[in-house]
Amino acid sequence: MLATIGLYNPAYDIAQMAKKRAGQMPLRSTMKSAKSGPGRPPLHQETWSKVSVVLFDRQIVNLDRLTVDIRGKSGKMLNRAAIIRALIDGLLDSGMDVTGSASEADLRARVARRLGSPYR
Repeated sequence: MLATIGLYNPAYDIAQMAKKRAGQMPLRSTMKSAKSGPGRPPLHQETWSKVSVVLFDRQIVNLDRLTVDIRGKSGKMLNRAAIIRALIDGLLDSGMDVTGSASEADLRARVARRLGSPYR
């Protein structure tokens, strides 16, 4: 079986993958009329892909601590994925030019400087 990810199978069109996923998941506005199936209801209104990333144990501990702190202060529950998505979108929306980053450590230092962190 051929992989359906463009990176592994260049013949597979990424737009085709997005259309396929969009067809599988109704928008929130149409969810009420759609018959609900087993499992969790869809939460996102835009196309998405599930990815796996490796995080360090210290990052997981800090993310989990952050979720508890947010819930304690606001009463709202955010999970790890929501925090990670928000951080990525915040970086992208900031307009910060990170294209000159030569490594993960360099990127971390640039972001930390921009946010005013003592990490250099």
